[in-house]
Amino acid sequence: MIILIMGVTGAGKTTIGQALAAGTGWEFCDADWFHSIAAKTKMSRGEALTDADRQPWLQSLQTAIAQWLQAEKNVILACSALKASYRNILGDHDPRVKLVYLTGSYELIAQRLRDRHNHFMNANLLQSQFDTLEAPTPQEAVYIDISQDLAAILQQIRNSVQV
Repeated sequence: MIILIMGVTGAGKTTIGQALAAGTGWEFCDADWFHSIAAKTKMSRGEALTDADRQPWLQSLQTAIAQWLQAEKNVILACSALKASYRNILGDHDPRVKLVYLTGSYELIAQRLRDRHNHFMNANLLQSQFDTLEAPTPQEAVYIDISQDLAAILQQIRNSVQV
């Protein structure tokens, strides 16, 4: 199974994904690892990526997900997956891919970004992330309110996807 934890930058995908992996013994992977140096440089300058910029990244992720599923690996993947078309490429139609959507207010996430250091993603891109976001329906994803504490979030995910 792949648990794809999605949301805008600063929602806590990596923190929650790593904690969930530690609690389940599953492998953790961050989709940021798949971005090219050019894409990371562009984002660090405060420039939003275009769909064309994201295409090689999405293809690499699609390949990795297919390999994990074929190998019957359990993986937690932190990935923004902001658009429905991106999630379609990533295989969200496969019942072995469980989508967890981290939701929170713009103000809460902006504060988290102000507190975050040493990350390539420029905090000025938060609005573009919210503008790009095509939220999945509650039938497509487990909705998680990120204003809760980490333990509550992890328990809610584990109960919802039964891990």
